[in-house]
Amino acid sequence: MNKIERLATLNRIRKLSRLMDTAIGIPGTKFRIGLDPIIGLVPGAGDLVDTAFSAYLIYLATQFNLPQKTLGKMIYNISLEAVIGSVPLVGDIFDAFYKSNMRNLALLEAHIEAVEPELAAVAEPIPESIKL
Repeated sequence: MNKIERLATLNRIRKLSRLMDTAIGIPGTKFRIGLDPIIGLVPGAGDLVDTAFSAYLIYLATQFNLPQKTLGKMIYNISLEAVIGSVPLVGDIFDAFYKSNMRNLALLEAHIEAVEPELAAVAEPIPESIKL
């Protein structure tokens, strides 16, 4: 994959992670939620859709030759959110606060910063208001 494709993939991961975890600001607060806890409100199927979507983001991230340790942390993040997220209501509240996709994005960006700083330098910056 050339640098343009890598940059496009990184930006796709960033946009989708934001959509799932931080797309909607709560008026009067600095707290943000995404589609993840909203989709999770659908009993059973919602959590499966959320987990599948997160797995797709990890699949995209694997194109950056992640170390096994980093990949393991990413899988742990979505597994934890899937297990706790399956508990009605409590799981949806956990989803809103844990933000596994943004955590995984931070892991990916740390890897890219270390391995390909020139790619990280031209990627879209994450606004401070939605960082973990």
